[in-house]
Amino acid sequence: MHVLGLGTAAPPSRYAQHECWAALQNSAPFATLTARSRAILRKVLCGDNGITTRHLALNPLTEAFNLTPDALHERFARNAPLLATQAAERALANAEIKPAQIDAVLISTCTGYLCPGLTSYVSERLGLRPDVFALDLVGQGCGAALPNLRTAEALLAAGRARTALSVCVEVCSAAFYLDDNPGVLISACLFGDGAGAAVLASTPLSKRRTVEWKHGASQLAPADRDALRFEQKGGMLRNVLTPEVPRLAATQAGRLLEESLAAADVRREQVAGWIWHAGGRDVLQALREQLGLSDTDMRHSAAVLRDFGNVSSAAVFFVLERALADSVPDGLWWMSSFGAGFSCHGALLEVTGDR
Repeated sequence: MHVLGLGTAAPPSRYAQHECWAALQNSAPFATLTARSRAILRKVLCGDNGITTRHLALNPLTEAFNLTPDALHERFARNAPLLATQAAERALANAEIKPAQIDAVLISTCTGYLCPGLTSYVSERLGLRPDVFALDLVGQGCGAALPNLRTAEALLAAGRARTALSVCVEVCSAAFYLDDNPGVLISACLFGDGAGAAVLASTPLSKRRTVEWKHGASQLAPADRDALRFEQKGGMLRNVLTPEVPRLAATQAGRLLEESLAAADVRREQVAGWIWHAGGRDVLQALREQLGLSDTDMRHSAAVLRDFGNVSSAAVFFVLERALADSVPDGLWWMSSFGAGFSCHGALLEVTGDR
C-alpha cells in the first residue's frame, strides 16, 4: 500500500494557552472547582506543558463553557463533517486524484456520534461515487489512525478497492468536561480540534516522494483499559486520563517496535525517521527515555503538539505531513499511535524519491 497524498485541517480559531486560562477564570464552571483543581488548571495552562496554541471550534472561546449535551453534540455535528471534508480535499489535491476515483472511504472519530455516520456527510460533500464502500470506525481513541490505515490496506490487498481515503477527525472541544478529577482537568488543557486524511493505493505515483506501508502491528492491553478512556457522565463524554499513561504508552510502544522490527527483519539503526502520536509533553519524554531517542528524532511530534495540542487520532497525519516536508532522510520510518484500550499500533514505512 502506498500513500499518494496527505491533507490536514484545523478550525481557523487558534488560542494561546494563556488565553484559555483567562477565559476559564471568568467562567461559571471554574467557580465550582476546588482550590486544588484551580491550581492544577493554572499550572498546566500557564506552565511549560509543550503546548503553545490549540485550534478549537469555538468562536468566541467562551463557547467552551456551554456544557450541555445538546450544545456539545451540535458542536460535533457542525464541525466534524467540515474538518473531515477539508482534510480529505487537501489529500485528494495533494495526490492529484479526483473524488470519483475513490473506491472506499474510512473515517475514524471518538469525540462524537452521528447516525448515519460521518462517511455519509463527507461522501456527499466530496462528491464521491454512490457505490463507494463507506466505513465508520469509532471507539479507538487517539490510536485510531493506524487501525484505520490497516483496514484500508486489507481492502487494497484483497482487491476490493483500487484507491481508498482514510480520514481521522476529532472535535475535542465537543467532548469538553470539567470536574475535580485531576486527569479530567489535564485532559481539558491538552486537546485540540483537527482532522487528517490520506489517499491510499496499491501502486505509487511516479516522480513523487513515495510512502509505502511495509508492515503493521497492534497490541491491546485490556487490563489497562481504565487508564485512558471516555465515559459518559451526565449525558456527556468525560475523558479519563491517568498519570500512568506516559509509562504505559512508552512501554507498549517499545515492545511493539522491537517485535515489529524483528518480524520485518529490520535492525533498529536502519530506521531513519520517527512519526509518533503527539500525545503530550510527558508522553513524548517517556518515549525518548524508553527508546533512547533524541530531540531531533521527536521534533516533528513536538512541533505538532506545540502548535495544535493533542489532536487525538488525527495527530500522526499532522506529524507525517511535517516530516515529509522536512529533511528527514529517505529510508525506513516508524509510525506509531496509542490510546484507549489500552492500545498501541505501529507501522513500518519506506520513504523514497524526490522531496
